[in-house]
Amino acid sequence: MICILYNPLANNSKGEQDARNWAKENGVEGKFVSLLETQDMIGFLNGLDPDDEVILTGGDGTLNRFANDVYGQEIKVPVYYVKCGSGNDFFRDNEKYVKDGKIELRPFLKDLPQITVNGIKRRFLNGIGYGLDGETCKAGDIQKMHSDKPVNYTNIAIKLLLGGYQLKKATVTVDGETNRYENVWLASTMKGRFYGGGLMVAPDQDRFNEDGSVSVVTLYKKSRLITLMRFPSLNKGEHVLKKDWVTVKTGHKVEVSFDQPCALQIDGDVIDGVTSYIVETGV
Repeated sequence: MICILYNPLANNSKGEQDARNWAKENGVEGKFVSLLETQDMIGFLNGLDPDDEVILTGGDGTLNRFANDVYGQEIKVPVYYVKCGSGNDFFRDNEKYVKDGKIELRPFLKDLPQITVNGIKRRFLNGIGYGLDGETCKAGDIQKMHSDKPVNYTNIAIKLLLGGYQLKKATVTVDGETNRYENVWLASTMKGRFYGGGLMVAPDQDRFNEDGSVSVVTLYKKSRLITLMRFPSLNKGEHVLKKDWVTVKTGHKVEVSFDQPCALQIDGDVIDGVTSYIVETGV
């Protein structure tokens, strides 16, 4: 049996229809199960027959929820991921592993970093966006509450760049080495290369690197005009060449604090009112 696990909230609440459309287009017959109605994910997976397989459909938020539900547990049946979200950064980051439109997910669910923020502990697959990216995701979530139209995150980010986002002072500590920055746009920690629907925030980050390190990317510049002009360089990861604008550190324990509260996103899931976060690997 094929079990198609979907998130009804994915892709602006089109998750179930997207899953059914994918199954129809690919000639897949299976049992459809809502991720939100499955309270004990490991129990559900272990209850499947050895010859069964699971196809998880959705976006980065769906993946994050699934990863946290099953982290540290053995999954005995194959679990394949199919992109049906609005951002799909995990899929974009791992296209070389795609076979027949799917990614076998189990190898990616090991050795995930952990973030501690506002008393919450979570694992993540892509990255932490703190600053402009978090505020952009927050504004997008607000827009979703009042409209069924697709959210244009690029337009939101541009408006924030032009004046809606207040620059921060940041303290960033990576493996005990502390640096302080002014006029900070973002201070992100990355397991993969992408977030924000295609921004290559950490182009040199390898999620399967031997030492298990993450990349910490701090972007800072007082001039809004220069930042606006340079911002498209994030699409190709070329921003890291501008040493007066960005600093990249790698390590295993990351502590970031801002001088004022700001929104933060974990694989697209927003937490508001954050003044600091900690990321640890190997825990």
